[in-house]
Amino acid sequence: MSAADFQKLARLFPDETVTHSYLQDIELPGGGGTFALITLDNGLDHTKPTTLGPNTLVELGTLLEGLKERATRGEVVGVGVTGKPYFLVAGADLSAVKRLEEREDGLRMAQLGHDVYGTLAGLGVPSFAFINGLALGGGLEIALQSTYRTVSSGGGAIGLPEAFLGLVPGWGGVYILPRLIGPENAVKVMIENPLSNNRTLSGPEAFQLGIADAMFEPADFLEQSIAWAAKVISGETAPERKNAVDPSDPAVAERWAQAVAAGWAFVEAKTSNASPAPGKVLDILEANRTMNSAQSATLECETLAVLMQSDEFRSTVYAFLDLVQKRSKRPVGAPDRKLARPVTKVGVVGAGLMASQLALLFARRLQVPVVITDIDQERVDKGVGYVHAEVDKLLSKKRISADAANRAKALVSGSVSKQAFADADFVIEAVFEELAVKKQVFAEVEAIVSPECILATNTSSLSVTAMADGLRHPERLLGFHFFNPVAVMPLLEVVRAPQTGDAVLATAFELARALKKTAVLVKDAPAFVVNRILLRLMGEVIAAFDEGTPPDVADSALRPMGLPMSPFTLSAMVGLPVAQHVQESLHAAFGDRFPISGNLKKLIDNGVKTLWVPGPDGVPVIPAETLSLMSFGTTPSTAEDVLRRTQDALAQEIGLMLSEGVVAGPEDVDLCVILGAGWPMFLGGITPYLDRVGASERINGKRFHAPGVASRPVPA
Repeated sequence: MSAADFQKLARLFPDETVTHSYLQDIELPGGGGTFALITLDNGLDHTKPTTLGPNTLVELGTLLEGLKERATRGEVVGVGVTGKPYFLVAGADLSAVKRLEEREDGLRMAQLGHDVYGTLAGLGVPSFAFINGLALGGGLEIALQSTYRTVSSGGGAIGLPEAFLGLVPGWGGVYILPRLIGPENAVKVMIENPLSNNRTLSGPEAFQLGIADAMFEPADFLEQSIAWAAKVISGETAPERKNAVDPSDPAVAERWAQAVAAGWAFVEAKTSNASPAPGKVLDILEANRTMNSAQSATLECETLAVLMQSDEFRSTVYAFLDLVQKRSKRPVGAPDRKLARPVTKVGVVGAGLMASQLALLFARRLQVPVVITDIDQERVDKGVGYVHAEVDKLLSKKRISADAANRAKALVSGSVSKQAFADADFVIEAVFEELAVKKQVFAEVEAIVSPECILATNTSSLSVTAMADGLRHPERLLGFHFFNPVAVMPLLEVVRAPQTGDAVLATAFELARALKKTAVLVKDAPAFVVNRILLRLMGEVIAAFDEGTPPDVADSALRPMGLPMSPFTLSAMVGLPVAQHVQESLHAAFGDRFPISGNLKKLIDNGVKTLWVPGPDGVPVIPAETLSLMSFGTTPSTAEDVLRRTQDALAQEIGLMLSEGVVAGPEDVDLCVILGAGWPMFLGGITPYLDRVGASERINGKRFHAPGVASRPVPA
């Protein structure tokens, strides 16, 4: 396409936050010549990452064309690219990409990137990328298109996350990376890391893989990088690339094929091939082994243009950008932060696994004293011992310093008396899921603590309102529901009962922020959000199983959704007794929408805790002795029937939750299942998926979202 086409594309984005290209000429020592240094900077602070939109790329391309002419005249001996503090570039501007409504516009965007990066790669003099911080997607591809690369040892968030975002690395990364670091490592960076909660590389990891040719300390990173570049230009230093491969080598071709096959196995395990993007990455990787860079570029651009118009990509941008990046930072319904009270000591009632995890989290994040209580010293010692052991693990993995480890241990103590809570500002219980037990706990605690002390329950399904009944200060109680494992799962359901005070609620949201959790305000309703959705889903699948659907059919029916685990695997992880307990609470509240499985009750009564056990070939099976305890109907369903039935059930339940005001909108439902249940971004959480498959309109008569919010807009 022509320069006029690219200019036309750029004019579609008059409000783009442009990352400008600032040029500085540097005279290299010893008469080494003029080195042109480009600094990419959007002029904003470190909370606003530099991104690549059409106007940014046009400006960079124009500057590079000028440098190419200067290089031809012998005026510059090398060109370097770096970024503002903490960033090289965070990649393409996803909000801009989402607005490309026509396939041709998406194709122009992809080709514009290749055109600009191609100029960088063909300057006629060596080019250098100085990776001073975050470098993701198109940001890392700028570095890959350079002749040489350095990286800061303090840098982080380096990678190609496109498979996670519903795209492919479209500006040369999928071609260059496997040749630079080997196909196996390229699959790790482009497939395994993105599909593992969007994991990225640190500076040292990028250097170890061979993405960077040299690594320097952060304090004088730029100076050291320029000095190193001067030595490369003069011939004094010749970088060695131990992981680089030649795809035409038959041995490498075999490795290439094996790496692609391993990538496909990983995609199948992680997504059940429910998202098109990871497979497209592997398709391009497989094809480009025998291509030149221009041929690969054409394939990348065509693939990007198609994926940019997919509903999965639009749902991913909605989930990642609109929800996780934006809505999570401004919780809807949270009171004014100024109302929050200071928390200088925390009490945890209970010393079991969940309580001990909470104690560790509060101590590490808040760095305030945390005291655990339980009914006897043995339990208390076990809880404190768990915290100390976990701190030791963090220390052994070098995730914390010895001083931090000692401080964390010193902050956590135990007692058999709740008198230890007398000066606490916040007390949370994590005892057995029985209402009478929890009410007794709060009655005992309230008699000891100050009137301002906040009381919180970690209940997953019981009524917070009922727990507050009988308290002298019911306004001080709220739900503070964490997900297991506490250290890993980002969601915190903050549950407001009718009498919960604003100051109490504001303190809870500030605590969540300090704990580095995403808090969502939830109305007090049975099982709140995540567990209500999960139990409705599991209930439909187990009901189909009880009706006579073969277990493998019932359990695999939801594979097209790409959920992180199957329903039977989820029930095994939760444990049948726990799942049944929550199901019974929901059945009591909502009736037959949450049926009680007679089969599961028989299993629990006979001490069976899980349906599945590993079979001889590693495939889960239901043991014969377990099956002998169960009875089945004679109306089996197909996998398609079970899937549609579950889709409709979820659409109904979420519609009811919204009508009940459990959360402010479908966006909060999606945020909850993404962060609390690990549901994939390409579903958009859940409600965009239900819109996409028609369940929302089948059941509720309307979509959860207008077309274009998490899907392609309706053509005008």
